[in-house]
Amino acid sequence: MFDTLRSDIQAVLSRDPAARNALEVILCYPSFRAVRRHRRAHWLWLHGFKLLARLVSQRTRKLTGIEIHPGASIGPGLFIDHGSGVVIGETTVIGRDVTLYQGVTLGGTGKEVGKRHPTLGDGVVVGAGARVLGPFTVGDGVKIGASAVVLKEVPPYSTVVGNPGRIVKQEGRRYADLDQVHLPDPVKERINSLTHRIAQLESCIHQLTGGAYYDRTEPSKEDTQHEDL
Repeated sequence: MFDTLRSDIQAVLSRDPAARNALEVILCYPSFRAVRRHRRAHWLWLHGFKLLARLVSQRTRKLTGIEIHPGASIGPGLFIDHGSGVVIGETTVIGRDVTLYQGVTLGGTGKEVGKRHPTLGDGVVVGAGARVLGPFTVGDGVKIGASAVVLKEVPPYSTVVGNPGRIVKQEGRRYADLDQVHLPDPVKERINSLTHRIAQLESCIHQLTGGAYYDRTEPSKEDTQHEDL
């Protein structure tokens, strides 16, 4: 119990530069409070006190804005940054040293029975507002971008962005990478590629027409005369 407590405190201190000491974490961090109360509710759940466990979890939701079903299994070192709006479903399994940002949902699709929520490996980072929905596994070291919607299994050490989620990067072992800014943007990359291709085609047309080709995005004299009329 005390080892898990130390891991939960250290998770905040090591991943939030605003946290100055353990006492501040214990007294001022609702996410830490939510995780600690969940561990008590989970113990009650496992020992058959399911209604009492649900009462504890619902009280925690009112106090912190974080809803964790008491049936969810959470490893040591979970850090929920800010935490408001986080929802973690009943059959969710979370590994060690996982980081969740505000507004994250680890939920089901509403169609399954039994295991219906995701399993997150060690060192996973889930960006603000992301949704991970369904009974599949997200591998160790995965980074999920903000507002992504993940609906299928993700291999270890991958980066997922977009809706629906797409794997845009897969690399060697990486652990607890909290950078949420420098993520690949496949839509932007595609637009840049098309823009570059259009410029090449326009250059070719210009050469073939001996300079007679002009860019129709600029108004011609005839267009200007029509506007004057």
